[in-house]
Amino acid sequence: MVECTFCKIIARHSSAEILYENDDAICILDINPIHYGHTLVIPKLHCRDFLSLPAASFPGVLEAVHTVAHALTKSLHLDGFNIFSNNGRIAGQSVFHFHFHVTPRYKNDNIQFVLELKKYTNGEMAEFAEKIRRHIHS
Repeated sequence: MVECTFCKIIARHSSAEILYENDDAICILDINPIHYGHTLVIPKLHCRDFLSLPAASFPGVLEAVHTVAHALTKSLHLDGFNIFSNNGRIAGQSVFHFHFHVTPRYKNDNIQFVLELKKYTNGEMAEFAEKIRRHIHS
């Protein structure tokens, strides 16, 4: 994946501030951070989104997320952090190589997730659950 920004970093063809890596993932500082220390955890295997990440990569990628979150919490004296991933353009994905964001959070940091929460009406929850369950084992 010569044209992929993250693949270039993994191959050491582009520079980045590498914080940690294991056999399955590399962790770098985001060049456009929400807060300083904002880290990207990137699988070394190129995959477009979470659904294309092979299950065999899960343990190593999640170990890297855990390691970085722990280091951010200690080094930056955090009370909290967010772990998230944008999958698909509509969800905000701009680099189409799957990755997790680990973002430091601070009291009064003015970052808000503005949500309009829904309410299921009579029987809707059961209908949605059944629709989803049909595809879990298919």
